Amino acid sequence: MFALPGPVIVAPMAGGPSTAALVVAAGKAGALGFLAAGYKTPAAVEEELRTVRSAGVPYGLNIFVPTPSPADAEPLHRYRETLSAEAAAYGVELPPLRLADDDHFEAKVALAVEYEVPYVSFTFGVPPADVVSALRDVLITVTDRDEATRALTVGPDALIAQAGTAGGHASTTDPAAYAGTTTAAEVLADVLAVTSRPVVAAGGTSSSADVAALLSAGAAAVQAGTFFLLADEAGTRTAQREAMLSGAYEETAVTRAFTGHPARGLRNRFIDVHSSAAPIGYPAIHHLTAPIRAAAAAAGDASALNLWAGTGFAAARPGPVAELLRALTPEG
Repeated sequence: MFALPGPVIVAPMAGGPSTAALVVAAGKAGALGFLAAGYKTPAAVEEELRTVRSAGVPYGLNIFVPTPSPADAEPLHRYRETLSAEAAAYGVELPPLRLADDDHFEAKVALAVEYEVPYVSFTFGVPPADVVSALRDVLITVTDRDEATRALTVGPDALIAQAGTAGGHASTTDPAAYAGTTTAAEVLADVLAVTSRPVVAAGGTSSSADVAALLSAGAAAVQAGTFFLLADEAGTRTAQREAMLSGAYEETAVTRAFTGHPARGLRNRFIDVHSSAAPIGYPAIHHLTAPIRAAAAAAGDASALNLWAGTGFAAARPGPVAELLRALTPEG
């Protein structure tokens, strides 16, 4: 029977924040932490799996479901031209468009099977039924009732109801229509309406009261990521840590400017300048903007970084993950 070690899950945060150390520390504190397989090579994922498994704690692995290549690449070429001035300003060259990339999906699933990963979650869509049946406890991330209904057809053990308030990429399969305006309570209610399976609520959580309210509303657990971005064990970039602690950022925004897929981050210059021109085109645009983001990070310039964060970002604070979990977990 599907069961979770505690009421709080430390969300997978691809791109650096989710480290093996973060997941191990979460597990030792009685919570479930997820490794983020996204953007990593299979070899890097395997190394993290070995580290976490040897610690003897509960853990999970998040895998991206491949996104189909865009039918029309012309908008992506136009956006590439738009970004040429940014590239010049940071002294980098934009790469050719990389239209096909499955993020080593099959190899990462094979690792999850080989290492008998206790919990595997999927983002960006519904994995094939045979993949689900080959794994242990499977969670699929959805953003509305229709996505939940489709996900249930492959037999997952649980669903993650991701709200528009969540930081980072939305798991929506309809990026053109996605607005990012839903709350965790709203998405949780929509998903619970179509299933009796466990549902994890995610998005905008910034206090133990938030967690308690979602648990009372029927959530099997609450997944939080932004709250742990400043954890001592997180691999969050220095530029993002400084930005979040600076007090200079007052709001977040949903944008396709960095990756071609809706994602929520601290509102900065790059979002303001490029959001209106950014087409749908993940992961091609993710690869396209990578040199700009890398140069900005090296320079400590947060104005051109994807500062992924949810609406509750102001509550994030530095400290050991065990201490942060105590602050987020309801008493009793």
